[in-house]
Amino acid sequence: MLSPHDVLTTLGGIARGTTLQSFGVTRQRLSQATRRGEIERVRPGLFAAVSVRSDVREAALHGGALACTSALRAHGIWVLDEGTRPHVWIGRRGRRMEHEGCRCVSHYFRGDVPLGLVTIETALIQLHDCQGDEAFFASLESALNLCRVSRSALQRIRRSIPSYARWLVDLARSDAQSGLESLLRFRLHLLGFVLACQVDIGGVGRVDFVIGDRLIIEVDGRQNHTGARRHRDLMRDAAASAAGYETLRFSYAQVIHSWPAVQAAILGAVTREHDHA
Repeated sequence: MLSPHDVLTTLGGIARGTTLQSFGVTRQRLSQATRRGEIERVRPGLFAAVSVRSDVREAALHGGALACTSALRAHGIWVLDEGTRPHVWIGRRGRRMEHEGCRCVSHYFRGDVPLGLVTIETALIQLHDCQGDEAFFASLESALNLCRVSRSALQRIRRSIPSYARWLVDLARSDAQSGLESLLRFRLHLLGFVLACQVDIGGVGRVDFVIGDRLIIEVDGRQNHTGARRHRDLMRDAAASAAGYETLRFSYAQVIHSWPAVQAAILGAVTREHDHA
């Protein structure tokens, strides 16, 4: 017979007592497992495995499910939001439960609130409502790149977001290597630029973007490139210059926190290219 902890783990790490009882776990066994520290009573009638994610537990303690950016991060999807406060879906009729050290962001989206962690599909829909076009687009492309969103789910997402935003789903690609690339492509699209993505250039290798015939744009992730990685980047840039390309390379901090300077650099390079054409 499975232990209460094993049953909880099978159910995703968190479940109501009534659900556990339907799997043959008696109240006595629940009490014993709780006393032994094998499982935890999060709140009356709700139990969690000791191995459950701390943010999932916090969401349950708050009265809902881990959702929106927090759920996407838990699923391994790139998110623009750098905050650490758990986003919790309570539902239209749910009740927020204050708890010690509460730092949760409450969401009251309609629908039936599950226990634990919402799906990627649901979290993406919530993300657009919560944080808008940019954040949604970057996370959507991350999910597509990781093959975590099916074609049918993609169409459901498209139908579920506001009609004015559905073009974002049509623009999304599955070959974006990072959310930062998605963000840059989205912003340049709004400026009217058409970017060739993930382009192979002889003697250089694959670059993130090419604008026009000769402008390469590369974006680095959250971690700064140092040592051998930095040397490789410099060698690629030198090879690109020898082949007649100009390379603009931007860091995560530049794209996220200094976008006007990034935009000005790109516009200046495009203008120079046109002037020399």
